[in-house]
Amino acid sequence: FDLKKIIALSTLSQLGLMMSILSMGFSDLAFFHLLTHAMFKALLFMCAGMIIHMMNDNQDIRYMGGLSFYIPMTSLCFNISNLSLCGIPFLSGFYSKDLILEMVSMSNFNFIIFFLYYFSTGLTVFYSIRLSLYLMVNEFNLFSVYNLYDEDYTMLKSMILLLFMSVVSGSFLSWFIFSYPYMIFLPVNLKIMVIYVSIFGFIMGVLISNMNLYSL
Repeated sequence: FDLKKIIALSTLSQLGLMMSILSMGFSDLAFFHLLTHAMFKALLFMCAGMIIHMMNDNQDIRYMGGLSFYIPMTSLCFNISNLSLCGIPFLSGFYSKDLILEMVSMSNFNFIIFFLYYFSTGLTVFYSIRLSLYLMVNEFNLFSVYNLYDEDYTMLKSMILLLFMSVVSGSFLSWFIFSYPYMIFLPVNLKIMVIYVSIFGFIMGVLISNMNLYSL
């Protein structure tokens, strides 16, 4: 339930993805994912830092709720960077993550590696959706009502620039980095496996957050 630890450990999982794809020989894919990941994760850390500062240095997401009503622009930046981390289509994280998973599917690796890649993708969607529901959708908590104040527009200028890069940097960098496009030939069920895994992670995130919310 620690907001800072959730995002920090999420960064470690993405570093593990980069190192694993680098060990398979796809160095350009690892570099591409490093650059796109830097855009939306920098925005995510800035939004989390602003939220923690506004909550009087509280990091427990159980004390947060309904933040989108009080800090709408910060919440918008936080949610878009979170969705980009999940690999939602046509955000920057989609271009690198989907390409990595399709190259793993097309390569001659065993089922365990294939399963671990897709399982980690599902877990990423799971904890990202759970985090967004705790921060934005839950009912107002006593702590969140009394400690939020107006947004810091000095920070917002940088965050809006990073928000723009989180949306478009994937398509731009894919043109700049790759001298030739990757030719991927996959059957339909493998092609849409990423969508299946993302939907499953989304459903699990909603169910787990609702279970924690209504179990009291």
